[in-house]
Amino acid sequence: MVLGAALGHFAPESGTLMQPLGDAFVNLVRMIIGPVIFCTVVHGIASMNDMKRVGRVALKALIYFEAITLLALLFALVAVNLWQPGAGMNVDANALDATAVRGYAESAQGRTLGQYLLNIIPRTFTSAFVEGDVLQVLFVSVLFGFALALMGDRSKPVLDLIGNLTSVFFRIVGFIMWAAPLGAFGAIAYTVGRFGASSLISLGALIVEFYVVCLLFVFVVLGAIARWCGISMFRLLYYIKDELLIVAATTSSETVLPRLVQKLQALGCEESVVGLVIPTGYSFNLDGTCLYLATVAVFLAQATNTPLDLSQQLVIVAVCLLTSKGAAGVAGAAFVVLTATLSSVGTVPVASVALVLGIHRLLAEALTFVNVVGNCIATIVVAKWDNALDQKKLEAAIGRHSAPAKSRKRA
Repeated sequence: MVLGAALGHFAPESGTLMQPLGDAFVNLVRMIIGPVIFCTVVHGIASMNDMKRVGRVALKALIYFEAITLLALLFALVAVNLWQPGAGMNVDANALDATAVRGYAESAQGRTLGQYLLNIIPRTFTSAFVEGDVLQVLFVSVLFGFALALMGDRSKPVLDLIGNLTSVFFRIVGFIMWAAPLGAFGAIAYTVGRFGASSLISLGALIVEFYVVCLLFVFVVLGAIARWCGISMFRLLYYIKDELLIVAATTSSETVLPRLVQKLQALGCEESVVGLVIPTGYSFNLDGTCLYLATVAVFLAQATNTPLDLSQQLVIVAVCLLTSKGAAGVAGAAFVVLTATLSSVGTVPVASVALVLGIHRLLAEALTFVNVVGNCIATIVVAKWDNALDQKKLEAAIGRHSAPAKSRKRA
């Protein structure tokens, strides 16, 4: 990442040419996501032999997701009103060039809640894997797992096969992760070379405010939840440091999904819980995306001198609570969802999103970081809530009162 940033800064043209390295790594990981989710979810559900428990885990996860994403939206709303990064910019929305965001606006149109729910059902069983939609893969995996569990002893050969396939696919993940340094180099070189220091200077107040809000949310809000679970946030971040660096470079949380599944199981979370919570969380528990949506929506209102009273801001929060759920399944992710949110609310000029188009990738580095940490915490919370957590293994790895004192004495 340091080498990539240096190349992008001192040789911007060469830095932008490194984009294929980052894209290739992202595509390699996306290639394996479908099979990893399918094998993990199917093996977890079929091994559980308790369909009521599967439903209970899913319900607990959704309750947690809704609570924490609402908290993220309100947290960002308070912060952006106190900081006011857009105050004094006095931008005339009518003078902005909206052509650059027209494609995003078109992608955002017509995405109703009904259409989003229908999109969870794939056209065919295999098309879920072809199109790479995480929720579609999860949908067919749950159906397959339920069917397998209800077959009783006859399912054992298939279950053994899926267990062996899981080991094969995780071995492939290990091969792909050898390319992570190249992917990180190419992605960060492109970002710095393409957007450069000028992007950091222009709209700098928003960038600084958003990064501070993300850090505060992780260490204050998620940190408090981590303490309730008996774990150290700092030790958790150290445990997933490689994944966080990859996410920071690629600005894509998908690139670490298979690795998170492995690492959370190693922490003592049951396979069935990890298999349900992580893929679902990638669509329903996007804490960083919620921080982004609330922050940028109010920032644009401040920058364009659009008056927003408390009731109007709460309407934006309510709309974001719905639109954020589709962020993982939309091309262009959070930026498209932001455009859809402003189009739905109608109070902030949609054309104003052109202001943040140039720095979106820089903001995405922070929001994807929060998304990954949030989903790790969510998995641990749901596992603890459902008594599906090996507390000793968890505390040994990332516990607040971990053992290393004895280990040091032995050493």
